[in-house]
Amino acid sequence: MNKKNIFRTLGIAALSAVVFTSCNNSAPKMDEKQDAAQPASTTDMKIAFVEVDSIMSQYKFCKEYSLVLQKKSNNARNTLAAKEKQLQTAAANFQQKLQNNGFASRQQAESVQAAIQRQGQDLQELQNRLGSELDAETAKFNKALRDSIQNFLKDYNKAKKYDLIISKAGDNILYADKRHDITMDVINGLNNRYKAKVEKK
Repeated sequence: MNKKNIFRTLGIAALSAVVFTSCNNSAPKMDEKQDAAQPASTTDMKIAFVEVDSIMSQYKFCKEYSLVLQKKSNNARNTLAAKEKQLQTAAANFQQKLQNNGFASRQQAESVQAAIQRQGQDLQELQNRLGSELDAETAKFNKALRDSIQNFLKDYNKAKKYDLIISKAGDNILYADKRHDITMDVINGLNNRYKAKVEKK
């Protein structure tokens, strides 16, 4: 799986967790006892769903941040590829020189070999560091995405009063009536909020 798909998968996972857990605070919780005179009825529930893929592709914040992450991923990959090429060239030159008795002494050959080994260790450390930085940036994106969705749905649901808002990603829901689809409402609301936030900067 390439980095772009990893970002998308992480974003969808974060978004699914947010949307799935978003509901009206007045809705009864599972562990609360229901009044015997008024048994709970699923027909009274007000439910909506959101297409996760659509938010990931149409929410401007997601699109912009995905480009940032992709650029950082490409830069890291290019940097590592260049360092790896340098290491391979140095190793090949060392091997060729060793076979042709090109070193003045054994100590000189060992010194060059040690330098190549250090270069390999440096490359491994760089790879780990760049990977950690990318992971941290991706986690930052997921948190920002989760927070923006949660804050929007909290305000959005004050008027709508849904008991349950669920995420629809791929075929995780076998059937859903389109009248329960609030995806475009959510996307438009998120984009309007994001635009206002950007304009304030």
